[in-house]
Amino acid sequence: MKRRDFLKSAGLGAVGLMGANILTKTTNEPLTNTAAAASNVANPVPGTDGDKYIAPSERTGKESVVYFTRDLSPAGLVKIYDKISTNLTGKIAVKLHTGEQHGPNIIPAPWVKELFDQNLSNATIVETNTYYEGDRYTTEDHRKTLEVNGWTFSPVDIMDEDGTAMFPLTGGKWFTEMSMGKTLSNYDSFLALTHFKGHMMGGFGGSNKNIGIGNADGRIGKKMIHSSNSQWDIAEEELMERISESTKATLEHFGDNISYINVMRNMSVSCDCEGVNAQPVVTPNVGILGSTDILAIDQASVDLVFAMKESDNHDLKERMISRHGLRQLSYMKELGMGNDRYILLDIDNNDAPISLADAVKDVKPFTK
Repeated sequence: MKRRDFLKSAGLGAVGLMGANILTKTTNEPLTNTAAAASNVANPVPGTDGDKYIAPSERTGKESVVYFTRDLSPAGLVKIYDKISTNLTGKIAVKLHTGEQHGPNIIPAPWVKELFDQNLSNATIVETNTYYEGDRYTTEDHRKTLEVNGWTFSPVDIMDEDGTAMFPLTGGKWFTEMSMGKTLSNYDSFLALTHFKGHMMGGFGGSNKNIGIGNADGRIGKKMIHSSNSQWDIAEEELMERISESTKATLEHFGDNISYINVMRNMSVSCDCEGVNAQPVVTPNVGILGSTDILAIDQASVDLVFAMKESDNHDLKERMISRHGLRQLSYMKELGMGNDRYILLDIDNNDAPISLADAVKDVKPFTK
């Protein structure tokens, strides 16, 4: 399917998953039968209430730590990384959404270059090809797009360039394994460096979406997540659950050697896969978050949006609710992927705890 058709169908359709025993496949193998990857749950049924926001006061369980800075700059990115990187050792994979050509909202490449120059000189940016036909559908086009968008300061591993592999996961109702780029297994640690924003089908794109869709290979894994009888027919709660199970396969593979950064800047309701066709940004910039808990960081990012006044958060909040995207959060909790309760620490003020309201009280209307 062409990219423009993908955007059209996805927008309409959205409204109405240990490194051992990895099975390598070829990238061009069609997914004719998902039974091998299906879970042992007979006739799984999606959860509900993906359009319901659960306020912090209504949540139960343990708390994690999420670091926060208002400093949207290379320096801010480096400071957040320093807080959540002690568990990243050996060969580090850095998963970015590198964007369609000239995409206006991606994390600026110079910011990431500064982080690499200071802290990640031996790391590798990792990506996979897309399921839709666009600037990153083939490896050849993908590499051209990487050059156009400035991702030339680091090696970039398109992980499904030479094949795919099945990575196992436990506890899922849709999958027992997920097809990903086979070279994911070459790395010791993993950093999800995520541009937090809306998403045409997922409601929002945080660390969960960056990993769950982003590590799944372009022909098999992404099809397992998105497709049943037609290319984009899985949506709402079922899609959120499939994305989360796909992510869980990566989490189980890396164990404690994984961390997350969410950059809350240029938050269009559109994903970076829409490139120059993304909807205009109207949500104020917030800052940068970091954590070693994927649920806590995505929950905090959503909470910060919901904590804004209605005139600031209306469009992005409506996108999350209308696509039932909040099921990403409740299902990650059900899968034991992290905590939805957290302490937000303000690194601009000596790691003092900060409320959601105080974190967003001084946000300014978005301007280019």
